[in-house]
Amino acid sequence: MWSRDFGLFFTARAVAKLGDTMLPVALAAGLLQYGYGAGAVGLAMAASVACFAGLVIFGGVFADRFNTRWLMIGADVTRLMSQSLAAVMFFTGHVVLWEICVIGAVNGAASAIFQPGVASTVPRLADDVQAANGSIRVAESGSQLAGPAVAGLLVAFASPGVVFAAHAGTYALSALCLVLLRLPPAPPDSVPSHQGFRRDLGQGWREFRARQWLWGVIAVWCVLMIGASGPAVPLVATQVTLEHGPRAYGLVNSALGAGTVIGGLVALRLRPRRMLRAGSFALFGFALFPAAVGAGLGVPGMMAGCAVAGAGVSFWGVMWATSVQTQVPRDVLNRIHAYDVAGSLAMAPVGQALAGPAAGAFGTRHVLLTGGVVTVACASALLAIPAIRNLIRADTPPLRSLPTPVPRAVRPGGG
Repeated sequence: MWSRDFGLFFTARAVAKLGDTMLPVALAAGLLQYGYGAGAVGLAMAASVACFAGLVIFGGVFADRFNTRWLMIGADVTRLMSQSLAAVMFFTGHVVLWEICVIGAVNGAASAIFQPGVASTVPRLADDVQAANGSIRVAESGSQLAGPAVAGLLVAFASPGVVFAAHAGTYALSALCLVLLRLPPAPPDSVPSHQGFRRDLGQGWREFRARQWLWGVIAVWCVLMIGASGPAVPLVATQVTLEHGPRAYGLVNSALGAGTVIGGLVALRLRPRRMLRAGSFALFGFALFPAAVGAGLGVPGMMAGCAVAGAGVSFWGVMWATSVQTQVPRDVLNRIHAYDVAGSLAMAPVGQALAGPAAGAFGTRHVLLTGGVVTVACASALLAIPAIRNLIRADTPPLRSLPTPVPRAVRPGGG
């Protein structure tokens, strides 16, 4: 697995993730410094997420129609330019909210072009797809732990503009790694046959809909986003900070990140025959993320619960990514991955938007405890669907999707 080319892709993913986790700190500190409130920070972040979620499906079609490596390089160069422009704005003191939102939207659109190609790149670089996903998950989790801390230090000792400049630098390094990367040629039978943009988009939807295990997981995940994961992110931050202070929240968040590293390491070793079944059992642990805080445990108890939650969701993530990359035909893999990403993200903003009203009506702790119950119910639902729990692992993806059967005209009188 650890070839030169996989090492370059691994580095590109790790440094890009490091920059992405630095961005929220830079946005919050920078906009607050120039007199904007929390609502402006949320608007700037939402501009990027909304463009990404709205365009990633189209990015999947582009990734199946064109050279994925050059699309990813172009996306990195675009994000390098947008974040460099943001750095200049903060260095010069010319900070206008709508301009920051436009930059965020451009960043989100570029990410929508970049992300679908990741799914088809991993199987082409590594024969052991699960180990490759586990390694990338560990690297991204480590970056997620380090990113906010590095950004906080840069803001404290320099300025938010320096963080934006560093973020732009991570995209430059990612683009350089991808330029040096040499993807092995795709098997001739796996090259998609293009029938026009709309038909390619429709084919991706038909392939997605034809796999019950695939759309079943996305449907359950939407419920999880609305009832548990979406509300938990803002409510855990608020509750822990109010009761124990920002330092305690930093410790709880670090424990969650450390758990994701552990989950990725476990996924490197375990080779379950039914990957989604094993991942669903691990997902039960994620219930402790909202429940440990909702139950009013002390800081050590919350840290322990979040570590287990991080390990569970990380192990699930590797099992899921590997299943998609090895079960879906290569000629539609980028489009299917785009539907996967869009479906997984679609309900997260809804859950976050409902968090405040629900906490006001029922109390923060009750909402968090309910989130734990919803997580248990979702993991149980995954295990209850035969197509999900009985899916047998595959180590290499099929090359092409089966052609859609065309009904044959029947002559009068039969024949």
